[in-house]
Amino acid sequence: MTPFTFNTTKSLVFETGAAARLAEVAGKTLGKTVLLVTDPGLRQLGLADPAIASLEAAGHTVAIFDSVEADPSRETLMTAVEFGRDAGATGVLGFGGGSSLDVAKLVALLLGSGEDLDEAWGVAMAKGPRLPLVLVPTTAGTGSEVTPVSIITVGAEEKRGVSSPVILPDIAILDADLTVGLPAHITAATGVDAMVHAIEAYASKSANNNPLSQMLAREALRLLGANIETAVFNGQDKDARGAMLLGSMLAGQAFANSPVAAVHALAYPIGGTFHIPHGLSNALVLPHVLRFNAPDAHGLYAEIAADAFPHLAQVEGSQARCAAFIDALADLSLKLGMQTRLRDVDIPEDAIGKMASDSMLQQRLLVNNPREVSEQDAFNIYKAAW
Repeated sequence: MTPFTFNTTKSLVFETGAAARLAEVAGKTLGKTVLLVTDPGLRQLGLADPAIASLEAAGHTVAIFDSVEADPSRETLMTAVEFGRDAGATGVLGFGGGSSLDVAKLVALLLGSGEDLDEAWGVAMAKGPRLPLVLVPTTAGTGSEVTPVSIITVGAEEKRGVSSPVILPDIAILDADLTVGLPAHITAATGVDAMVHAIEAYASKSANNNPLSQMLAREALRLLGANIETAVFNGQDKDARGAMLLGSMLAGQAFANSPVAAVHALAYPIGGTFHIPHGLSNALVLPHVLRFNAPDAHGLYAEIAADAFPHLAQVEGSQARCAAFIDALADLSLKLGMQTRLRDVDIPEDAIGKMASDSMLQQRLLVNNPREVSEQDAFNIYKAAW
C-alpha cells in the first residue's frame, strides 16, 4: 500500500447547543484572555453572544475582533494580530464562516510564534508554535475547522495560502443551532462547496491521496447529497443542518489530506477579481471542470456518483454514470436557485483571458488535478461556463 500521512483536528465536539457552553467545552484550552475573531454580520446577529456570555460568566476576558470580510485581506489579518497582541490574548476563538476561521488560524500562529507571514506562505513553511485555537463554524461548507490551510487575499486580487498542520485547531465545535438562521442562498453555495471538496479529494492526483480521505469523501457526499435540499428549503430542520455540518467537516478532513484541484484553482480568480463568494465561484465552474477531467477521471467520478445521488446507481457503465453525475450536479445548482453562468454574476466575457492566466498561479492546486490543465484549457473551461 502507498505510504500516506493523515492529520486532523485533535478534538471534535458535535452537539446542538455546544457553543452556549463554550467555557465548559473549551475554556481551559483558551486560557484567561480570549481573542474572538468574527465578522460584523455575525456580531450584529448576536450569534456569538451565548458563547461570549459563557466565557465571561466563567471569568474569562473576551476581546472581540469583528472586522473580518469575505476573502479576508492581509491588512485585516495583521490588524487582528495587533489587536490580539494589545489585548494580551492567551487563546484564539474563530467564530463564523471560512473567512473568520482562516484569519483566526493565522492570528494564532503569528501571535504564538512571532514568525514572518511572508516566510509562512506555502506548504509546511509555517513553523509555530501558535496560541491555543478553537474554531466554531457557522456555515456548512469550508470545513476550515479541520483543515491545515488558511487563504488570504494579498494585494488587489492574489490569493495566497498557508498550509501546515501547525494551524489545525485544538478543538472544533459543530453546533447546528448556529446554522439554523443561515439564508438559503448561503446554505446552497456553502453546501455545494463542501461537495466540491469531497469530489476533488476523492479524485485528487496528490501522492497523499489515501483510503481514509476517500472513505471520508464518500460519507461526506452521502450526507450532503441527502440533506442539502432540505437545509436550503427548510432551514429550521436541525437534523438536516447537523448532517450538513458533519458532511462539511468530513469533506474538510478528506481534502485537508488529499488536496483539491482545478475546480478551486479556477474558482479563485472569480472570487479574487469579482468578489463572488467562494462556494458560488466553485459551483460556477464545477460541471465544466469535471467534463474536462472526465476522459481521465470518469472511473473515479462513477464510483462516487451514487453516494451523492442514489438514483445514479441504476446507470450502467462508468462513462455514462460519470456523465449523469456531472449533469446531476449542474441540475442541483439550478434546483437550489443558484446562478449557473459567469454572465449571471456580471463577469464580462472579455475577462476570461485574464482569469485563465491568473488561474495558472494556482499550481499548488493544479498539480492535484486528474488531468493536466494548460492556460488554453482554463480559457476553454471559463468560456464554457460563461
